[in-house]
Amino acid sequence: MPGERYAPEQRLAFGRVAELYHRVRPPYPPAAIDAVLEYGRLAPPARIVEVGAGTGRATGLFADRGLAVLALEPSADMAAVARAHCARYPDVEIIETEFERWQPGEPLTACVSVQAWHWIAPEVRYRKAHDALAPGGTLAAIWMLPDWDRCVLREPLSEAYRATVPDLAADFPMHPASEPTRLAGDWHAEVAASGRFHSAQVRALPWAQKYASAAYPELLQTHQDHILLADEPRTELMRAITETIDRAGGNLEVPFMTYVCLARR
Repeated sequence: MPGERYAPEQRLAFGRVAELYHRVRPPYPPAAIDAVLEYGRLAPPARIVEVGAGTGRATGLFADRGLAVLALEPSADMAAVARAHCARYPDVEIIETEFERWQPGEPLTACVSVQAWHWIAPEVRYRKAHDALAPGGTLAAIWMLPDWDRCVLREPLSEAYRATVPDLAADFPMHPASEPTRLAGDWHAEVAASGRFHSAQVRALPWAQKYASAAYPELLQTHQDHILLADEPRTELMRAITETIDRAGGNLEVPFMTYVCLARR
């Protein structure tokens, strides 16, 4: 999966729901930020580049730790929300651009990507990250992925998908029939194959989030494969999911795993 190239409509679909995205996406665990700072020995006034900043939710967490953040986001709508969210941080700069087109300047101490590294063209991402970093700099990719094997409603939710959107491939993590870790790929193998980074580590942080039957469909509608569904099948899917959760008592607990993938230039 991480070796694939994606269509522009997939990469930019999130901009259609930027405000909803910022409101309903789960917060990133502080321990994930801690892991990046510890591995990279990052402390103020270190300057980092963030790849695929979205609405600035992770950007703000790094800025809260005193880091200066150069945040790259290709979607104009997502970048606008990020600017509003990060306006209180004087050392945050939001640049509306793709990482592939960005030209590094002064070497930075870390290159961080939260929920976005898989969107970067595979032939570019490690080379560009290497070029952006000072020797010894840190590369960090973070994914928050559902752990469907631990979800008690996995099969009933899968049936809702089969009944309403049978043609929706289980290629992305929020489809309950998917293998979510495919999105993150084999970090150790990718780092070794790049020839540009070493000392790869992966840290796994388990947690869970509970959703009411009305809230979980909102979360799903911030994921590109659900955003890109036609209106009618998407409405039918959301109805079926709501009914499935209501039949189970009205709440769904989704087990998640946050993967913090680290390497050194």
